[in-house]
Amino acid sequence: MQVVRGTDFERVRFGDLSTLPIRYIREDIAERKAIKLNDVLIETAGGTKDQPTGRTVHITERVIRNAKLPLICASFARFLRPDFAVVDPAFLFWKLQAEYHSGALRPFHIQHTGVARFQYTQFATNHPFQFPDDLDEQRTTAEVLSELDEKIELNRRMNETLEGMAQAIFRDWFVDFGPTRRKVAGEADPVAIMGGLTPDPARAAQLATLFPAAFGDDGLPVGWTEAEFGAEFDLTMGQSPPGDTYNDTGDGLPFFQGRTDFGFRYPENRKYCSAPSRIANAGDTLISVRAPVGDLNMAWERCCIGRGVACARHKSGSTSYTFYTLRSLQPELELYEHTGTVFGAINRKQFEKLPVVKSGNALVEAFEAIAGPMDEKLKLATQESRTLAETRDYLLPRLMSGAVRVAPKVEAA
Repeated sequence: MQVVRGTDFERVRFGDLSTLPIRYIREDIAERKAIKLNDVLIETAGGTKDQPTGRTVHITERVIRNAKLPLICASFARFLRPDFAVVDPAFLFWKLQAEYHSGALRPFHIQHTGVARFQYTQFATNHPFQFPDDLDEQRTTAEVLSELDEKIELNRRMNETLEGMAQAIFRDWFVDFGPTRRKVAGEADPVAIMGGLTPDPARAAQLATLFPAAFGDDGLPVGWTEAEFGAEFDLTMGQSPPGDTYNDTGDGLPFFQGRTDFGFRYPENRKYCSAPSRIANAGDTLISVRAPVGDLNMAWERCCIGRGVACARHKSGSTSYTFYTLRSLQPELELYEHTGTVFGAINRKQFEKLPVVKSGNALVEAFEAIAGPMDEKLKLATQESRTLAETRDYLLPRLMSGAVRVAPKVEAA
């Protein structure tokens, strides 16, 4: 059986069951703990100081459809089986989401020693719930919130596809040297030379002419050379400004210290610095250079970078080419995660010596012309998702409390 754990809830919520472990379960236990359509799971153990227990997930038709095996609830979770005559399952899920995020479930989270636990029996016995009597109102309310969630998830999947496409093109051109290899193999059709990644024959013909038809003794396409990162890219290492210049009031530039909480691919860390010392510009690739090493993102606005971050841009100004070059260098960057006396780090000298392929600006510009619009779509989708998430989070407590109500749907005549 596939086991649903608290750590899987966010992925399972959108039908992604790829992280669920498979376990052989005794038949009597499996029957007792088996999950059914419209169950609502609640996490009863685990959590952290900043992420208390009590998270929930609704088992929808998509979850059941995507399951390769019967589903079972992990021992650190329990399921609620709604009375459909009283409460809509999706509404119950959103009600519990509102309770969790408001802190109303926090009193049931305890941690004396070891694993934190959610006091389910006390919760079930003592925590009051109020639901609209009208089931249609419950369903309509849940649909509004679920539709916002679905659009956010759709944008996330689209962004994954866009980034995957751009990364595949970069790898074929600059890592595997696919077009040159296909030319060497005797391929003459431009679309085939470009590996089918550029289906338009005229555009494929233009691109195919940019790739050499042979390899040199060094294993690179003829005319290409290996260079050091610092010779091809401008690199700025971050430096943390004085602590009294940090704020969360919007004074100065957004400030980023590390990891992937910056840029436009993931939510921003909205700390600011009123006296920035090291600055990344919009479109620069941001790289974490200390514990962990190698996390990447792209800045969509001018920002201040602390000592845990560096920023880079190709000397031609090409932003997408920079990002995917660094994506291809992540294995080399991550090696520095295991260096240093206290934690992993890479310094400027080490960074600038990383090897890259120099193919010429014509190919860099050609790649930018393809990947740049993809990254722009990714940015716009992320901006939309942020607005949708803010709308959902604003509406959630108000819809659940009844302060805001959804107008009933009117059937077309």
